[in-house]
Amino acid sequence: MTRQQFTLYVESYQKAVRRFLTALCCGDSSLADDLAQDTFVKAYLSCDGFREDSKFTTWIYRIAYNTFISHRRSSRSTVSLIEASTYTSLSEADGSFRYQALYAALDRLGDKERAAILLFYMQGYSVAEIADISHQSTEAVKQQLSRGRKHVKQFLDYEAE
Repeated sequence: MTRQQFTLYVESYQKAVRRFLTALCCGDSSLADDLAQDTFVKAYLSCDGFREDSKFTTWIYRIAYNTFISHRRSSRSTVSLIEASTYTSLSEADGSFRYQALYAALDRLGDKERAAILLFYMQGYSVAEIADISHQSTEAVKQQLSRGRKHVKQFLDYEAE
């Protein structure tokens, strides 16, 4: 892949990757921006590893997902989502804060369930594509989607009460 091709791909997909990472980060757009930057740097440094026979989106989402997982492993959050929401008033929050209940529900999911739910519903990937992105079997992805839907519904129902 040439530098020009890479630049065109990044310009085309940077917003979608950032949205995906923002959702994985449960609305923390600053962290998502940092992870997106790391994702594109890693992608650029390993663009020789991109196979033209695969989709760029699958490749970049795999890198974004792995960057997110690496970040989660290296730094465990010491502040809960509820505590964090008290630090920022609604007027100061970005537009994505209006989805607080959804982000709270997603925050309670495991990383694999959250990624499967987001890739399937937000990005429109098939189960097979999610399996390829996350290096799992299709059966594992189907199970994560099923469990993730069940858990999100429970968490949102609990919030509504």
